Amino acid sequence: MAAALAAVSLYLQQEEALAAQEQQALFKKPESFEFSQWGQSGRQEIMAMRKLIQLRAFTRF
Repeated sequence: MAAALAAVSLYLQQEEALAAQEQQALFKKPESFEFSQWGQSGRQEIMAMRKLIQLRAFTRF
């Protein structure tokens, strides 16, 4: 009985430690920012399409 309780206690401690590490990882800033030309191109296309929609260039939207 004591061994089972000790095992459960150890498991819970490990889970708490893992949760604390995950919380720290969420609040950690990324070390570097990698520029992607494909991503930039996609964002520009999305902005251009939204501008055309706002200018009412399309009749079906």
